[in-house]
Amino acid sequence: MTTVQKELIYLLSCAVNGLTPDTEKLQAVDLEKVYGLAKSHTVRAAVCIALERAGIKNEKLHDAMKKAVRKNILLDMERTAVFEEFEKHGIWYMLLKGSILKELYPENGMREMADNDVLYNSDKQEEVKQIFLDRGYHAESFGKGNHDVYMKPPVLNFEMHSSLFSEYHSGNLYSFYQNTERFMIKDTDNGFGYHFSDEDFYIFMTAHEWKHFSGGGTGIRSLLDCYVFIKNKGESLDTDYIAEQMEKLGIADFEKERRSLAMKAFSPDGIPALNEAEEAMLKSYFDYGTYGTLSHSVETSVEKYFSEKPNSSKLSYIWRKIFPDSEHMKTWYPFFYKHKLLLPIGYIWRWIKAIFRKRQKIKAELNAVIKYDKKQ
Repeated sequence: MTTVQKELIYLLSCAVNGLTPDTEKLQAVDLEKVYGLAKSHTVRAAVCIALERAGIKNEKLHDAMKKAVRKNILLDMERTAVFEEFEKHGIWYMLLKGSILKELYPENGMREMADNDVLYNSDKQEEVKQIFLDRGYHAESFGKGNHDVYMKPPVLNFEMHSSLFSEYHSGNLYSFYQNTERFMIKDTDNGFGYHFSDEDFYIFMTAHEWKHFSGGGTGIRSLLDCYVFIKNKGESLDTDYIAEQMEKLGIADFEKERRSLAMKAFSPDGIPALNEAEEAMLKSYFDYGTYGTLSHSVETSVEKYFSEKPNSSKLSYIWRKIFPDSEHMKTWYPFFYKHKLLLPIGYIWRWIKAIFRKRQKIKAELNAVIKYDKKQ
């Protein structure tokens, strides 16, 4: 790890463990570098809280923390209002990911939020869309993939999931969660809300993290989430059940390695010496920021394609990207898929969009194919 990475780990450990950082250690900290790294991993609020315990106030970090607190409050209030509408319309729903994890952190705003993630009854997709439109949102994305995105400036953002994963996600994620209802537990204080058990929430958050880790990458906040969850829930969890489900998902090794690394990295006693594999894993968390990078995602996709089809050529990969299979068109261009005679127009429309909106991805894919070829 670099010096600034070690400093960030230390401050995050202090934040979530309720510790005051050592002022002598902080004298050597370059706050500008720490700020930049914390921003790329969406953990500025936690860093700010740790520093202010030691009497150090950085205006940029403090401003980020105040905005995080404000956004969390606004997302909570709006989610309550949206769920009230769902109750009126008889639409079942289940809150996911960060909205639940943030409640496990020691202080409000410490865990920064981007949006509200909600699994809902996709049979009511049009009704849900109308609810959001009536509340002043616009549909950033609708009817594509496994979630719709609704946004309302300046900060409100909902990802409404029709399913937890799509068939394009790696490994067993899609098949394992095809029947998500078998894991859902009815809330006792409302008519249509559901939740996961602690075990199933942890399994899902791990599966979701693996999706990113094995694709475009994910940042240090994911590792911190794991630490905070285990710190809060670890003693009560049914570990045998979790291990069994991880084996079914095919991510048992990842879960063990990530959990072990999280508990070491953020230990209140300080990070111990890590072995080579742990150092490499921690480096990968630092390399790609909160949401991963386009280049890493594309490189992973290229390597996966050629590992599954070792006899394929570069030309066949490019051809597949130009003319994706029918399942891809069904997921991302449902209108053209539904009206089969218009499917050729759908391909043309896809190319036009790619030229004007996805030049960076096209460039990244070509570079990834060339890079992969040089490895061989």
